[in-house]
Amino acid sequence: MNLLIIGSGAREHAFAWKIFNSKQNVNIFITNSTPGTINIAKSISLDINNFSEIKRSIIINNIETVLVGPEIPLINGISDFIKNDKEIFHVNVIGPSKHGAKLEGSKEFAKLFMTRNNIPTANYKSFNKSSIDDAILFLKNNTPPYVLKADGPAAGKGVIIVDNVNDAIINLKEMLIDSKFGSSSNKVVIEEFLTGIEMSCFVLFDGTNYKILPYAKDYKRIGEGDKGLNTGGMGSVSPVSFLDINLKGKIEKQIVIPTINGLIKEKIDYVGFIFIGLINVDGFPKVIEYNVRMGDPETQVVLPRIENDFMEILNACCSQSLDQIDLQFKSEYYTNVVVASGGYPEKYDKGFEISGLENVKDSIIFHAGTALIDNKIVTNGGRVLSIVSSDNDMNK
Repeated sequence: MNLLIIGSGAREHAFAWKIFNSKQNVNIFITNSTPGTINIAKSISLDINNFSEIKRSIIINNIETVLVGPEIPLINGISDFIKNDKEIFHVNVIGPSKHGAKLEGSKEFAKLFMTRNNIPTANYKSFNKSSIDDAILFLKNNTPPYVLKADGPAAGKGVIIVDNVNDAIINLKEMLIDSKFGSSSNKVVIEEFLTGIEMSCFVLFDGTNYKILPYAKDYKRIGEGDKGLNTGGMGSVSPVSFLDINLKGKIEKQIVIPTINGLIKEKIDYVGFIFIGLINVDGFPKVIEYNVRMGDPETQVVLPRIENDFMEILNACCSQSLDQIDLQFKSEYYTNVVVASGGYPEKYDKGFEISGLENVKDSIIFHAGTALIDNKIVTNGGRVLSIVSSDNDMNK
């Protein structure tokens, strides 16, 4: 089988690594490869949001399955494009339709979906530029902290939480009037602040059946002690130590099953991963957000815990036979520590040589912001490497 992974971060490296270790015969192709995937996948240089280029690569390389890593191609409709093209419609796509991808592409769409399907989440109201006066009044009539979310995708940076109403109003105006997050903040969702501890639930859905993958918890702030600016993710751990059987049961019954039933009932074309960002509020799980793909940095600790042949799981997803898969997980703790460039998530330099990777023996290294220049691996982004380690004891 020829399989194409769209994306080039540490998440996609983890996908390639897991599939490379499959017992099935798979030729792996990946877009815009990093040095980490040179020996396990063939790199295809292209713009992942140029669907004509993707089509050409699918045809040239006789691709049979496309696994989409990042959200933007899904939000832009890559799945629909492939399924509606008379030359490549037969290709399997692991990723939802454009309509299904609105669960991540529009915060308001996701909130309305949760409301219709009685899925617990924070109370909210949404506003646009023409209703900014109502939004300001709404803020003044509520108590802090204030949570403002750009409706559209903003690379994980579209959420602002402030304690002062005047700061909230300033940020609201920057988002709606000054387009702080571009067109993504043409609409802003203001929602109730929830107090609790967060975690990530990952579900694989084949359009009929679903499987819950290992849970994980990620850490987004740049500094030690979970302090400092928010990032795309500085690390993760799986399993989640505070997640017991009782809470798992509530999550599946109150959130996962209603989500799946909602997709089916509303006839939303959805095959692929569902990332459910959760918060545990005094024993009651609520949804913070949906993503329509696997998360980064969580994928790097979730995939190593899956004992099954991953290609078998993906094939079952494509053939709507996930119900025939008996998922098995390793009990060990897996942690991912992200190595980032100095200055990230703000200004940082690139091109610094990375040495010593060959000396790492007991951990898995997934590449993100790296490049190969003059046979040397150098930094080429903010989040550079994911270092994944495991042990039976989380405290070692």
